[in-house]
Amino acid sequence: MPVFTYRGTNKTGATVQGERTAGTKAEVKATLAREQINVSKLSEKGKEFSIPSFGGSGVDSKELAIFTRQFSVMIDAGLPLVQCLEILAGQQENKTFQKVLNGVRGSVEGGATLSASMKQFEKIFDPLYYNMVEAGETGGILDTILQRLSSYIEKNVKLKRAVQSAMIYPIAVMSIAGGVIILLLWKVVPIFTQLFNGLGVDLPLPTRIVIGMSEFVGSIYGFIIAAFFVGGIFALKSWYGTPQGRFAIDTVILKVPLVGPLMRKIAVARFTRTLGTLISSGVPILEGLDITARTSGNAVVERAIIATRKAVEAGRSLVDPLKDTGVFPGMVTQMIGVGEQTGAMDAMLQKIADFYEDEVDAAVKDLLTAMEPIMIVVLGVVVGGIVISMYLPLFSLIGKLAGH
Repeated sequence: MPVFTYRGTNKTGATVQGERTAGTKAEVKATLAREQINVSKLSEKGKEFSIPSFGGSGVDSKELAIFTRQFSVMIDAGLPLVQCLEILAGQQENKTFQKVLNGVRGSVEGGATLSASMKQFEKIFDPLYYNMVEAGETGGILDTILQRLSSYIEKNVKLKRAVQSAMIYPIAVMSIAGGVIILLLWKVVPIFTQLFNGLGVDLPLPTRIVIGMSEFVGSIYGFIIAAFFVGGIFALKSWYGTPQGRFAIDTVILKVPLVGPLMRKIAVARFTRTLGTLISSGVPILEGLDITARTSGNAVVERAIIATRKAVEAGRSLVDPLKDTGVFPGMVTQMIGVGEQTGAMDAMLQKIADFYEDEVDAAVKDLLTAMEPIMIVVLGVVVGGIVISMYLPLFSLIGKLAGH
């Protein structure tokens, strides 16, 4: 029987590694999942290569939301489970998702529960998904649970789009602008430099500065700095893959002006929406907090939720440990406290999530509104400055010729 080496993090966030003997990688992953170990690397001994535990599933959230919505309608209409899966798999255009659904159907036909069958494909159906399905199967309300799941996924997609709008647009604009500026300095400015050298004119200070920058960009030092810059990005990405690096970078992100408050609102919206959906579906609070921590998307928030879970497990209420973390706004903890006292925790969490999702939409619009004029001014000054500095000697030369 093969031996597998693994590396990951436990429920406290500490890094763990070791070896396990099993028939397949899926068996090892299932065993480690029961031990609440989040696997980041898993390989057969002697054939080591990394298998990431996230991303690369080949199925996006929108496809999953549509499937879940259709599945809930079919179950509500009284169609047998296997027939639902067969129909949905047959109409799937995504071949990867089609294979997964056929695998789930085959497992259900073999006598396994739907949640256990979905758990085999954890890259597609995450812990939140199959735990809610299990709660729906146990309570006999699978159609209702699937409707809640589809609504949750749709709102989660909306949050992801908010992040993309807030981050990708400015980064794309600045990257393109940076490329244009480097192209000007590398290819265009040297042409003007040769022209000025041939004319023998005195160059003003702005022109000399731009020519100096152009010579630096075109020299070996410019390429060395570019290589260091690219290497630094890869090193930062690699460091972010470690628990310590992820926590440090997420801490910095939450403190960045404009971006930090937005990311905090997104994290709060995701936390309250996820926990509220799980509680309303009958998932126990401790298991709900554990799942919520793993799907929080931010290491700082994840650590705060884990600390809260330990306190709740020790017998404390939910609201006091949340206050102690200092991560969640006062309004959030106060509303959760009211939800605990009134016994309407799930409804209160959903209301908080609705409020913060609206706040995220407003914050994204404000952020883009604030950044657009800043980017335009910066790009105008830099590009315009380069162009004007190249024409200054020509203006001086034309003036001299006109004087003669």
